[in-house]
Amino acid sequence: MDALTGLLEGPRARGAFMIRACFDPPWAVRIEDEAPLSVMLLVRGEAWLVPDRGEPLHLHAGDLAIARGPDPYTCADAPGTPPQALILPGEECRYPDGRPLNGVMDLGVRTWGDRPDGATVMLIGTYQMRGEIGGRLLDALPPLLSLTADAWDCPLTPYLMREIVRDEPGQEVVLDRLLDLLVIDALRTWFARPDAEAPAWYRAQADPVVGPVLRLLHDDPAHPWTVAALAAKAGVSRAALARRFTELVGEPPMTYLTAWRLALAADRLRDTDATLASIAHQVGYGTAFALSTAFKRVYGVSPQEWRTGAAREGDTRVGR
Repeated sequence: MDALTGLLEGPRARGAFMIRACFDPPWAVRIEDEAPLSVMLLVRGEAWLVPDRGEPLHLHAGDLAIARGPDPYTCADAPGTPPQALILPGEECRYPDGRPLNGVMDLGVRTWGDRPDGATVMLIGTYQMRGEIGGRLLDALPPLLSLTADAWDCPLTPYLMREIVRDEPGQEVVLDRLLDLLVIDALRTWFARPDAEAPAWYRAQADPVVGPVLRLLHDDPAHPWTVAALAAKAGVSRAALARRFTELVGEPPMTYLTAWRLALAADRLRDTDATLASIAHQVGYGTAFALSTAFKRVYGVSPQEWRTGAAREGDTRVGR
C-alpha cells in the first residue's frame, strides 16, 4: 500500500450534508459552517469562491472545488455580490441580519435556492465531522483547491445529479459513498498534478529508497520496524535511510511511523468497538498502556476520551 492509498482509505461520510443548489444572479452565500471538508461540483453556469484570505477562485461548468475548513468563504455569482444567506454549523441557515432562513429556499428533495432550473446549478457535499477525513490527509491540502473540466472529467456527475434528488430507502448511504468516491478521485487527480504542491510524503513515493520504505510502513504498521530493518529492506545503511527519509518526508522514519500508527488507532477507536488492547496490537503497540501513553501525548486526550467524544459528536448529528 502506498501512502496516498493509506490516506484515501480514510474518507467515510456518515449522513453527509448533500444538496443541489440552484441560483439566478445576483446571488451569494456566506459559508461559516466550519465543516472540515466541502466539495462543490458546478453543473451549470459560473460561480466564484471567495475566501477571506487568498485569491478568489472562478468556476465554470464541469469544474470542481474542495474547501478545507474551518475557514469561512463566500460562494457567489461574482466576487462583489453581497451575501443573501449565511450557512452556520449544524446546517443552520440565516439571513445576513440573523433572521432564520431554514425552509425558506427549499425547492424539494435536497434542492435549495431560487428555482429548480436556475442559471447556476451546483452539487455540494460536506463532511460534517473531522474524523470522517483523516487528519493527515486534511493537513496535506490547501485551504482551497480546484480541478477544471478540461483536466478532470468526472464520470460521477450524471449519477450524482440523478441520485441527489431521490428519496428512496438507504439513499443517505448511497450519497455518502458517492461523495467518498468523488473526493477520492478528485484528490488522486489533484495530487498527481505537477503544480499541486503535493505534500512531501507524496513526492517521496517516487524515490527508489524512500518510496518502498513508505509502502512497508503502510502495508504493515504493526510490524516491529526499526531503522535498521527498514534500511536492510531498502538496501542502504541506517544513516543513509534516516538522512534521505528525513530530507524527503520532513521527519525521521520512526516519527512518521508513530504518527501513522496513532492515526490508525484514532480511526479504530471511532469506527469500531474493539478493545484498546486489540487496537494496540493491530497498530504495533505491545500493550494498551503503551498505546494510551503515546496517544495522549500526541492527541491530548486518552483513547477512551477520544472514543467518547467521537460517539457524542455522532449522537449530536443523529439527533439534529
